[in-house]
Amino acid sequence: MSIDYEVEYDNRARVPKHPEIFARWQREAAAYRASAHNVKLGISYGPSLRRTIDTFPAKDDDHAPLAMFIHGGWWRSLEPSMFSQLAAGPNARGITVAVVGYDLCPHVSIADIIEQIRTACLFLWRKRRQRIVIYGHSAGGHLAACMVAQDWKALASDAPADLVPAAYAISGVFDLLPLVHVSQNQDLRLDEAEARRISPLHWNVPAGRSLDAVVGALESSEFLRQSKSIVEAWRRAQALTRYEEIAGANHFTVIDPLSDPNSAMTARVAAMAYSVNAAAI
Repeated sequence: MSIDYEVEYDNRARVPKHPEIFARWQREAAAYRASAHNVKLGISYGPSLRRTIDTFPAKDDDHAPLAMFIHGGWWRSLEPSMFSQLAAGPNARGITVAVVGYDLCPHVSIADIIEQIRTACLFLWRKRRQRIVIYGHSAGGHLAACMVAQDWKALASDAPADLVPAAYAISGVFDLLPLVHVSQNQDLRLDEAEARRISPLHWNVPAGRSLDAVVGALESSEFLRQSKSIVEAWRRAQALTRYEEIAGANHFTVIDPLSDPNSAMTARVAAMAYSVNAAAI
């Protein structure tokens, strides 16, 4: 039976209440920016207006592990300022969080966005001299996995080879070939060769890197497959991988636990960040 990729990958159609969810995110994000400790907004890491980093320091920032959050939106929509509240849970557990922005398709390609996130990671390394755990949602999950599967020393001689040793990818897309067949591809501009080239499912991940791929239990069969596939493929390559379905969560509500310091999701991201920080000492 053929797969209707348009249906499988149209998350907004699958969640008719997504406008209300987006509006709630914006309210929660604004409230957290107003209340958080020593926030620094709009730090530029590149020449375009969207290439910025918002930093949400932990109270003991000088000794805190560092995490980066990358938002989703099919590489073509949404703003990092909608997701400030997702720093709240990790902040409360002593993690400093950087929320990164990037340019959007069709003005740039997905390959360009991958390069921009690499630049943001190197910017943070040069600023803080810390390895980074990345957590990302949807397109951000794809970008998080891409950052794990890098030889950073080959990109920048001043960086450790494992600058991003671990990531927590939420509802990510790691095999981009199906997206050649969806309407969003008018902006993504993928052909089969490019889709495969930028799919971290097919990349050589260094042994010992860590990836959690989690997905909402209410998401489409394709989104479940995406996370299962990268966990299985990277485990065969000797990466440390973990798959989880978040009960009762759709493609959008799946990230909400990150605003709660006591959620299992926040605890896992914090544990990954502390583990990376301890290994670097």
